[in-house]
Formats: sequence, C-alpha cells, structure tokens
Amino acid sequence: MKFADSFRAARWVRLVNLLLQAVLFLTLFAGLNYIAQNHSWRFDLTARRQHSLSPETLSYLERLEHDVHVYVTFRDDGASPDVAQARRDLDKLLREYTYATRGKPEGAGRVHVQFLDVYRDPVEAESRGLESPNVVVVVCQDRRRTVAPSELYRVADRRRSAFQGETALTAAILDVSSPDKKKIYLVRGHGEISPDDLSPSGLSLLREELRVRNYDIAHLDLAAARKVPDDAALVIIAGPTNRFQPYEEETLRNYLASRAGRLIILIGPGPSRHGLENLFFDWGVMVYDNLILESDPEAITETNEILLRNFHPRDPLVQNLITNRFAIHIGPARVVNEDLGRTEEEGLDVKTLVATGKTAWGERDYSNRNVLPTYTAGEDLKGNLGVVTISERTKPAPQIHFSVRGGRLAVIGAADLVANNRIFTGGNLNLFLALVDWTVERDTQLTIPARPIQHFQLSLSQEELLQLRLGLLLLVPGAVAVVGLIVYWTRRN
Repeated sequence: MKFADSFRAARWVRLVNLLLQAVLFLTLFAGLNYIAQNHSWRFDLTARRQHSLSPETLSYLERLEHDVHVYVTFRDDGASPDVAQARRDLDKLLREYTYATRGKPEGAGRVHVQFLDVYRDPVEAESRGLESPNVVVVVCQDRRRTVAPSELYRVADRRRSAFQGETALTAAILDVSSPDKKKIYLVRGHGEISPDDLSPSGLSLLREELRVRNYDIAHLDLAAARKVPDDAALVIIAGPTNRFQPYEEETLRNYLASRAGRLIILIGPGPSRHGLENLFFDWGVMVYDNLILESDPEAITETNEILLRNFHPRDPLVQNLITNRFAIHIGPARVVNEDLGRTEEEGLDVKTLVATGKTAWGERDYSNRNVLPTYTAGEDLKGNLGVVTISERTKPAPQIHFSVRGGRLAVIGAADLVANNRIFTGGNLNLFLALVDWTVERDTQLTIPARPIQHFQLSLSQEELLQLRLGLLLLVPGAVAVVGLIVYWTRRN
C-alpha cells in the first residue's frame, strides 16, 4: 500500500490543512489590524458632530511645532456629579486631541494627556507643578496655562447649557505654543462701541473671545497717535457715530496701502458723512446712507432682528455658516456692496459675503419717523443687498513700485453685529472671528461652536409608574416563561 493512500498520509494532510488554515487566519487577523492601525477611518454620525474637533482646532494642531502636555486634575471619586461629568467630558474631548496628532513624530507637535489626582499622587503632582484639584493645566516647554472649571461650560439659569471645553483648550494650546501674540487695536475717539463696556450694547464679550484666541487687545486714538502702531496686526473700528477727520482717514489709507494693513469697519446707519468715503473708494466698497428693512415675516425675529441667510456660495469664510445652516442676526444696518464700477487695473478682489433676501430694501428716507417706511422705486435700493463685504489687494497699488503683500479690508453694515446682546446669536460670532483671522492671515476655518448639553427628564404619574413596574416584573418574565413552556411542550411531543 502506497504511503499516499495510507491513513497516516491522510492524517498528515489533515494536520497540514489545519496548520495552513491557522496561519491564514492569523495572517488575515494581523493584516486587518495593520490596516486598522495605519489606515483607519472614523465617522461622526451625530447631528452636530458632537464627537469631532472643529476645523479651527485641527488647523492649529497641524501647525504645532512642539509637544503640548495636558494635565487634568479633576477627581473621579463620585463626591460631586458636576466634577465627574466634567472629567468624562474632558476625557472624550482630549482623546480627539491625541488622535489628531498621533501621526506626528515625538517632540514635533503631539498632544499628550495625563489624568492626575493631586491627593492620591502628591509626589508626581508636585513634580509636574500641579497643586490645585479640578483644573486643566496646559504646558508647552516652559510656558503653562491653567484652565478653570468655569471656562469649560456655558451656564444659563444656573444650569450648564453647553460644553465649551474645546474653545478653552484650543485657546490654552495657542497661548502656550505661540509666545508672540498678534495685537489688535480698537479705534476710539469717534463714539465707537467700547470693549470695556459691560452693558448689552458693549463689546466686552468680544474682547474676551479675542483674548482666548491668543490676541492682545489695545486702544488706538488716531488724533493723539497720528499713526497706526508698527505692531498692529489688525485695526477695528466698531460703530463710529462721529466723523473722522481728513488726516485720520489719510492715516488709515496709508496704513492699508503702503503697509498692507488690515482693517475691519463696523458702521451702521448714520451719520451720512462718516469721513471714510475716500478709503472705501480706494478699496472698491460702496457704503450707502440708508436703512435696511425687510418685508418678509420669515426673515424677521420676534425682537425685530433681520435674519441673513444669503451667503457667498464659494468663499471659505462662510462655508461653516452654510454647512451648519447658521443665520446672521442684525439690528439696524446699512447696505455695503462692492463697487461694480471699479477697473481691473486696481488689482482688487472684492466680494460680498453676506446679503439680504430679495424682499429687503434699503430705505433712504429713514430719518423721517413721521412717515411709514415703504419702498420707493428709483430712490431706494431693492433685492439682495450686501451687508458684509471684503476687499483684498491682489497686486501692488499704483503708487508702490515693488512687490508687497496686499492689504485686507472688511466692512460690515451693522455696527452692533457682535455687541454683548447679539454676539452669541446665530452665526454672528463665527462670522466675525472668521473675518478677524482672515485679515491677520490665520486659518479661515475659524469656528469652535459650543457643544449643547441636552437634558432629558422622564415624568410619570403613579399609575404609569405602577404599569411600568408590572410590565418589567411580570410581563417580560412571563413572556419568557410562556416561550419556554412552548419549546418544552414541542420537544416532549
């Protein structure tokens, strides 16, 4: 009998077959793990991308040059539900930071996270320079910043309404990884809205939002300084009510043209002669003396704010507003459009980013309060009226004979777009931060929305609670018992 036909050969063939199957299985398992580790894909299927970092944070993390260490001292002893919830929220959020930087070499911009209990591990906590519990400490080289619990949540009616930990952590990472802050000057001396004003019409909240994004804020009095400081990354004029003097306008024109300056102007209806006519003309922007009114009730809120949903379809500055279906809420506003009569030789790229709907019109005779405002053909403006227009010089101005980077100008026809009573409404803050970072040439995807906290409460009457108990204690076990009896009876017969 040949060996190939024997039982021993059959057993060897069976054994080799089993070994090959095991090897193939292990190879397949190892290959799948390799693909999952090096070529993984993650999808956030939540409605508002609750478990993903914003494009702003991802762009900053991509540009990190040094490792950042994040130490969390929130305790998980169950003594405080708020502290335990904060620890869980931070744990989920910080995993995304470490995941986003996992592909970087060690020491070249990775985010490392460590949870420490300053009471249970006092020696290690002391070696890290940690003393206080329930804080987040962000360290990069020899710079550090502490994030307090109050910065992690937005509170409404003494209740946590939104988790804004990503905003606080990204601001801290920016602060410790970028020692040089860009300086923003807010012009005063013409009745502008003050960043020190804590009232609903002030800009104190905007000042804080800019500071947490690693900007340094200062005042600028053009009448006294007679020039824009050399360290100015951006100049903001917020709601002037008095006229600029000719030498002040000339100072701003020179800053934009010869120094490639960056300027944001928020200018509402009136005064008709604001003193910046030549500046707007230089940059291809038309600022009309009128008041925007809306006849469509769907575009007006209960507080008489006008809702703007008409955005430039392709500009990245407003793509996040389009994606998230944010509307801009404005109070009194004037029309700000691009000057269609400018020539191509001027080398300007002018765009209207935000406009009204077709039912709006620009009322010219808005100062006459004795007459009910109605649209007057041939006198008032009608249709998609611009409210936010930007202009960038894409080639040197005629008076400059060498190549320099171009200046940038943003004009907003609503002076109180980001006032304290409107800054967190709709997409107002998102739009303004996008304009700020565009002017200073930061990344254009610049929104870190707070993550709303959803509260659920189940209210049951005594009768409904009794029915629920009976259902859980009797119906479910009873149904299982009936099925078991049926199976037993079927097998027995």
